[in-house]
Amino acid sequence: MKLAAKIFTALFILLCLIPGAGMLILGPGEARANESAPKKPELLDRDGAFNNEVLSDTADYVNEAFAFRQPLITLWAHVEAAFGESAEDGVILGSDGWLFYADELADYTGTEPMTERELFAAAKNLSLMSKYAGSLGADFVFTIAPNKSSLYGEHMPDYPRSEESTNAARLAEELERLGVNYVNLFELFAAEDATLYFEHDSHWTSRGAAMAADAINAALGVQSDYGGGYEFETQSHTGDLFEMLYPDGKDTEKDDAPVNLAFAQDEGIRPDSITIDTAGAGEGTLMMFRDSFGELLYPFMAESWGAARFSRQAAYDLTAAQELSADAVVVEIVERNLAWLYEQPPFFPAPERELDRDGAAEGTARLSLDGESDRYHSLSGIISDEIDVDSAVYIGYNGAWYEALLTNGGFTAVLPGEGGGEYEAAWYSGGELRIARINTESGEG
Repeated sequence: MKLAAKIFTALFILLCLIPGAGMLILGPGEARANESAPKKPELLDRDGAFNNEVLSDTADYVNEAFAFRQPLITLWAHVEAAFGESAEDGVILGSDGWLFYADELADYTGTEPMTERELFAAAKNLSLMSKYAGSLGADFVFTIAPNKSSLYGEHMPDYPRSEESTNAARLAEELERLGVNYVNLFELFAAEDATLYFEHDSHWTSRGAAMAADAINAALGVQSDYGGGYEFETQSHTGDLFEMLYPDGKDTEKDDAPVNLAFAQDEGIRPDSITIDTAGAGEGTLMMFRDSFGELLYPFMAESWGAARFSRQAAYDLTAAQELSADAVVVEIVERNLAWLYEQPPFFPAPERELDRDGAAEGTARLSLDGESDRYHSLSGIISDEIDVDSAVYIGYNGAWYEALLTNGGFTAVLPGEGGGEYEAAWYSGGELRIARINTESGEG
């Protein structure tokens, strides 16, 4: 028994040493799809002093870079999956091999509904974007890429699905009230028998992207029929969720990827590049803000327009539309990220407004200057008092009033000139106009 125990202990120690020893011989293991490359520990910090966290940093590095990490993670994920459990917090195991992105769960179960104020802020910001595009002579379209679970919930595990109206549906109603041109892909995709999303990926397939392109183009008066068929080549596709869960596995999923689309782009451009400029076979100039769903969408849109720019900036800079003399501005965002519409408000000059301040009560707000350029300065602030759910926020500066974009409990605006000095903020509370005078030196008023 003692000999057997010694042999078992020796084998156990040997197995534990293999990943660390292997790292010395083979180098650090690769990061998974949702991870950054491991950072090597440093003896000295940025100031040249001894790094007191070097031992902790070393432990973290070894944990993230040990040899055979990917095969071992993949093996463990298969073991967990055999018992119906996901080894990756970001991935939900569905039925029939389907995988879902865990960030969709709040929308699916309805546990994080937007407040009425957040809903109004998102819709109001889109309305201001639409009007700014219109002032440039450009058409505007907003669309939401549905969460995969919103369309294919029958493959989700046994989570309680919300029976309340979703954030996307509520936003669509508010956009209709404000007159914003919205393309409803939920209805479009739900009417199709074909599966338009990957089983192992959180995104739509190329056929799904083709249908979305047709719908967006139609809303802009541009004719396309990619959904009716296009020249394609069936290619292997490694799903983002599959790669997160099984980093050393081989995905068997396929995609009908388009070939021979008539558009050009610079060499070295990737589908996930922050900015992509294209020249296509159509007419007019398109400025499109997109997220990861745009990786399969943009080739179809690029062919449909004479010139196009596709931006993956988190905060939409609409001044680019003016620089391009765009004929159309499109915003596409996935359902699970709708909060970005007020958490990361866009950038463009605030529109001037007329404001009757007679009888206004005194209010309290805070304000800070965020930056400046040759022509503009940007500022942000918070309303300290109560504010009506559907109240806009106005900024008074140099004798003029401007309408601000809305954020979580506050506002932001891009105003002309260098900035500084006296400002006013105005809003409605209980139907009554309130105005706060703010000096940027103190930031309060």
